[in-house]
Amino acid sequence: MKNIISGLFIFITIFGFAQDEIQFQDLPFKDLVAKAKKENKLVFIDAYAAWCGPCKMMEKNVFTKKSVGDFYNKNFVNARIDMEKGEGREVAQKFGVRSYPTYLFLNGDGELVSQNYGYMEEGIFLAMAQDINSPNNKKGSLKERFANGEKDKDFLINIMKLNSSADYEFAKQASERYFSNRKKTDEFTKDDVGLLLYFLKSTEDLNYKTFVSQKADIIKFLPEENYNEFNNQLVLAKVVQESIDEKAKKINDDYFLKTAEPLVGKEVAILKLNQTKLAYYEQNANFPEYEKAALEYYKNADSFEPNELLKAAWIFSDNIKTQSSLKKAAEWAEKSVMRGETPENTYILAKIYYNLGSRDLAKNFAELSKNMALQSGKDANLATELLSKIK
Repeated sequence: MKNIISGLFIFITIFGFAQDEIQFQDLPFKDLVAKAKKENKLVFIDAYAAWCGPCKMMEKNVFTKKSVGDFYNKNFVNARIDMEKGEGREVAQKFGVRSYPTYLFLNGDGELVSQNYGYMEEGIFLAMAQDINSPNNKKGSLKERFANGEKDKDFLINIMKLNSSADYEFAKQASERYFSNRKKTDEFTKDDVGLLLYFLKSTEDLNYKTFVSQKADIIKFLPEENYNEFNNQLVLAKVVQESIDEKAKKINDDYFLKTAEPLVGKEVAILKLNQTKLAYYEQNANFPEYEKAALEYYKNADSFEPNELLKAAWIFSDNIKTQSSLKKAAEWAEKSVMRGETPENTYILAKIYYNLGSRDLAKNFAELSKNMALQSGKDANLATELLSKIK
């Protein structure tokens, strides 16, 4: 009898401790959401990875605390999901989980209402949950509430922050409602500036009116030079679009400069035109035009970062045959090599020398590229293939 009582005591003790901690439910994602909707709760997901140290510390030190278990078990449908296995991969992609641990809180419609990160002490982890477990977060679908005209400031900010990556257009609409409903007497904060700039892509956006009218407030947090540069990019974006002849796959230089110069000045207009041509002609594989644009844009090579020049040199090595242009590309690649030799920049330089007919130099740099690649565990195939051509 004594042994039976002792065993029963141990069982009750263990069971009692188990109830103290968060009770995680092993259910498919859709069932977690359905359960939360039925019980008018939020879903809490501990998004973790098996190798993550802080995740293991949370599991051992925080999830087991009675205060934490009591609150989470009463108010949430709880789950732990490995983001690198099975359904976890889909959950990670859907909600943009990129670091661990991440704490996802979802409503009964499967929409994100809060997302937080990292190891937290018991008090902070509990306070976070108490703040999130508000009636406002259980009112129903965020999109339905938005469609019904909800204008609450915190509601709109939450939509912007939670959907900036997963559903940009929805987040942008929330930003437009947020800024259009601001009163002139409302203080413009640093966070407001960040949100405004993030969702502003064109002078035709609704938020552009706020950007212009609130300049005095914005430049309290953003240097006026940066403000003006950002505005120039917005103004020129439309000019770029209008200057592209999609049939001919070319940019109308004359139209661009004629339209852009009165708006931003000649120097800025020429700079933007050349940047646009480089990007557009590379994207459309129009390398004769890319060649002309690159030679013009990089004519003062010392003004550019070596890695930017190296990219242009690589494109020249693959697609350009003009000897004078290849000599320029060799100069660009040399700047990167002089900063620090890598398997990549030495290979590009070797290939340009080969195209120029300088076989000895080509061989030297190809061998250097191959050796560095092998020593660092990188792929040496390109350098090996080039060496076979040289020999």
